[in-house]
Amino acid sequence: MAGNCGVLKHASNVSGCALSIEQIIKDAGFPANVFQVLLINSKVVKQVIAHRHIKAVTLTGSTEAGMQVAQQAAQQLKKSVLELGGSDPYLILADADLELAADVCAQSRLINNGQSCIAAKRFIVVKKVEKEFVRLFKNKMATRITGDPFDADTSLGPMSRLDLRDDLHERVKENIKAGAKCILGGQIPDFKGRHAYYTPTILTGIKKGMPAYEEEIFGPVALVISAKDTDDAIRMANDTPFGLGAAVFTKDGLLGEQIAKTQLNAGSCFVNSLVKSDPRLPFGGINQSGYGRELGMFGIREFVNIKTVYIK
Repeated sequence: MAGNCGVLKHASNVSGCALSIEQIIKDAGFPANVFQVLLINSKVVKQVIAHRHIKAVTLTGSTEAGMQVAQQAAQQLKKSVLELGGSDPYLILADADLELAADVCAQSRLINNGQSCIAAKRFIVVKKVEKEFVRLFKNKMATRITGDPFDADTSLGPMSRLDLRDDLHERVKENIKAGAKCILGGQIPDFKGRHAYYTPTILTGIKKGMPAYEEEIFGPVALVISAKDTDDAIRMANDTPFGLGAAVFTKDGLLGEQIAKTQLNAGSCFVNSLVKSDPRLPFGGINQSGYGRELGMFGIREFVNIKTVYIK
């Protein structure tokens, strides 16, 4: 990348993906060893960061992991770029195309089986259209078929690990106990064998003070929050320690653009569309969602040094 060689330490439970990336780069004709995968334990990453040939580090992961990597890189005076967790708000305004909004919101919430930093997490709906949106949204979520990811009819596969699925289920029960209402799912499906499946779930009545209002929920669980009006929806969207992505649904294009540009505190804001990364555009977050940018020209420049040459 921009003349840099690279080494990749992938999550240990998906090393096959890392090796496939390495093979693709080899097949593309890059010189040997320009890009290498490190099949190492997370405990030795600190030593890799400290190595004299490593000049910078970038991480995609949890906020907690980002804090550790940032600290380790800072100790070596090395630059870092962090793309961390998110609790992306999707605002459904009173004039939104509710059919479109419900379809896009269901699609975004279940990306990668609900395990994506830029998946929609919080659905902040203006009270006037809340009932109809929730009805449509529930129908869209309920049609997703949970099952074998190799089956063409499946639209929702298992989560990445059993312990993560079990933790998600406990968090759903914790929020129901705190006053949330589960109108869909909230169950571990009865499949044969030890599989980390979880049904598409919707929790309504989420309010400030509940765990789900403050935290990132990583899995196929949607959180519906009621707003009095547009200003209230914007206020609640920004009432989070994260700031990765956000979306607003409205038939008023100028209003949507104005809200996205000047009122939502997030690195990427979309209007009438799901938040997604595009190699042509810079991508990254603010606050506990990280710093720096990937992709596009801004992403390339993160890991090059600006050099001044003066000739008289």
